[in-house]
Amino acid sequence: MMFLGKRVTVSWWSRRKIASNAPPVWIIVHTKPSPWVINEMERILLDDKAVERSINRITHEIIERNHGTKNLGLIGIRTRGVYLANRIRDKVLEIEGIELPLGVLDITMYRDDISKLKTPEIKKTDIRFDLNNATIILVDDVIYTGRTTRAAMDAIMDIGRPKKIQMAVLVDRGLRELPIRPDYIGIFHSIAAEEEVLVKLREIDGKDEVVLLRTA
Repeated sequence: MMFLGKRVTVSWWSRRKIASNAPPVWIIVHTKPSPWVINEMERILLDDKAVERSINRITHEIIERNHGTKNLGLIGIRTRGVYLANRIRDKVLEIEGIELPLGVLDITMYRDDISKLKTPEIKKTDIRFDLNNATIILVDDVIYTGRTTRAAMDAIMDIGRPKKIQMAVLVDRGLRELPIRPDYIGIFHSIAAEEEVLVKLREIDGKDEVVLLRTA
């Protein structure tokens, strides 16, 4: 499309105003799909390289904020939070030469909607290090309402009394229902009511990717 001698390209999700001094005119032009667009219902927020960079940055931020790794422990929330916590531990080992203790947490019995579940699937919680006076990095793939994080903190406090609990997530999709905020974020993307975020990790999905899905 040509406008005032310049080519204007607008992808399927973008809307641009033609001229600030003209009456509001909005256009949508369908062009050759971007590599970040899978189809009209899906868009890539993070590809494999971006996921790797996000994990690397989160790891560095954890080390910097805590002035090293003393008394740090990682706890991954099942399922994808466990794999992300493993990667953070590997990256800390690469940077600092120290292997942090790692725990696995299932929050099913601490969910505030468990009474509504017909057959809740309860998996094993495996935390084999002392939580008392430790700084715990709680790891999950996505934070949304904050209810999973609240359940995870309740579960942790039943096991021990950490000095601090910090939260690391790959995706913060906003729209919190509880006063909970992650300390370390890979990407923040506010999600509309008709959208969902799908996190794929190579350990269980065969590839690393964060996809925005339009459900309506």
